[in-house]
Amino acid sequence: MKIRIKSNSLRYRLTRSDIASLEQVGYLEDKVKFPEQTLMYALKITDEDGQLSSSFKNDTITLFMPKSMISELIDTDRVGFEKNDGQLHLLVEKDFTCLENVEEDQSDNYPNPLTEKHYE
Repeated sequence: MKIRIKSNSLRYRLTRSDIASLEQVGYLEDKVKFPEQTLMYALKITDEDGQLSSSFKNDTITLFMPKSMISELIDTDRVGFEKNDGQLHLLVEKDFTCLENVEEDQSDNYPNPLTEKHYE
């Protein structure tokens, strides 16, 4: 799971195994360790229908995602979901492989649908 933050925008990018874990366990978390404290970020599946929502408590950013959304990511070609939560823009999406060569391991990413167009 990757997180991108810019101004009032919060974006979570999920690999295939992230989505499989969410379906089975219902929760993912990771962290960034700073010298004096740690920033946690998490994604939690809820039983409630509805929209994405978020919280920031105890140095942890948590994005809440309805269970129906994870099913749609698994069962369809849907790329992601977004919501404006007050002034905060939330986005959860599949993590696609990059079109250009990068050094990070992308073996668990989804195939990029633009790959064929990029090399034509």
